[in-house]
This record gives sequence, C-alpha cells and structure tokens, in this order.
Amino acid sequence: MATILVIDDSPFIVDIFVTMLERGGYDTYSANSGPDGIELLKTVTPDLILLDIMMEPMDGWETLVAIKQNFETKDIPVMMLTAKQLTPQEAQEYGIYIEDYILKPVTHAELYAAIEGILTRKRRIEEDMERAVAGGFDKTIISEYGRLVKSVEITKRLLKLLESTYNLSDPSMRLSDDINNAIKSMAMNLKFQEERVEQIRTEFQKEQ
Repeated sequence: MATILVIDDSPFIVDIFVTMLERGGYDTYSANSGPDGIELLKTVTPDLILLDIMMEPMDGWETLVAIKQNFETKDIPVMMLTAKQLTPQEAQEYGIYIEDYILKPVTHAELYAAIEGILTRKRRIEEDMERAVAGGFDKTIISEYGRLVKSVEITKRLLKLLESTYNLSDPSMRLSDDINNAIKSMAMNLKFQEERVEQIRTEFQKEQ
C-alpha cells in the first residue's frame, strides 16, 4: 500500500487525515509545518504528499516550490488540501507542480478516490514511457510526452474547479479582466498541450 505524508500546521487536522488514511490502509507520516515536512523528506520518500496551503510562516505554495525545486524530492506527487478557493493566478503559477487540488472538508471516499487517481495516473504514464524507451524512441520526446500527459489531466481538473468556483456557466456572471484572462490563457495552453500530445502519439505510432 502507498505511503503518504500529510503536511498541515493544525495538529487536529493532521490527526483527522492520518486517521482517514490509516483506515484506508495507507502508511502515513506527518509534519506540522512546511520546514518540518521538508526536513522529514530527507529521510523518507512517500508515494504522495498531502499539503495544506494556509500555513504559517511558510505557506503551502512556498513549501510546494521548495519540494519541487529539490532534485531529491521533485518527482514526489503533491496534492493540495485546503479550505481555500483556488484562484486562476494560483492555478497558472503552481498547476505545473501539483497532482490535484482538493477542498476541505473531504469525505473518506473522495479522498481515497483522489489518491488512487493520482497513483494510477503516475503508474500509467511511467508504463507508457517505459514502453516507449523499450521501443527505442527519442528520450527527449518521451520525457516531453510524460510531462504533457500529466499537465493536460491536471489543467483540465483545475479548469473544472475554476468553473465551479466562479460559476462560469452563468452568462450573467461578470468577472474581472485578470480572472477572465487567466482562465482563457489556461484554456488556450491546454489546447496547445493536447495538440502536442496527439502529435507525439502519432510519431510513436508511425515508428512502431
């Protein structure tokens, strides 16, 4: 079963998530601050990190960047857990680093489904890349493919969250230019990424 690290500055919240995870059969570690979590990662390598955003003095986004800019920890999947609504600016800036974004409170079933979805996607991408390596394809293209497939799925998830948060389906909603532009930019980038993924898949198929 997977090993999961919970990082949250509320001991009460940490206990809740650790209990939920242990009931689901997961092995757990916990830390009550960003620096404590980063320090713990020097000795343990979890399969997934659940990271709260609203922490002090080092918040979740700062902790996320520190994890992802460290060569030893950059490949560990991170899921943000928070009661804070996602902003388009945060989605644009940090979306490349995260695997999912879950709003608290979350049920056992929602949490387990999100975790298994992340771990399954990670395994699927790794298997696809291993097959491509075995097939003799260019490693640079394989790496790009793995990065883009993950990015496409995460960006779709973040756009759905933003649509729900800002009620984009309601034509009467009037959003600020910053919000509108950020969401449009994300949607455009998603389109380009999807097109590139299809180009690479076509290249793989031609060389088989």
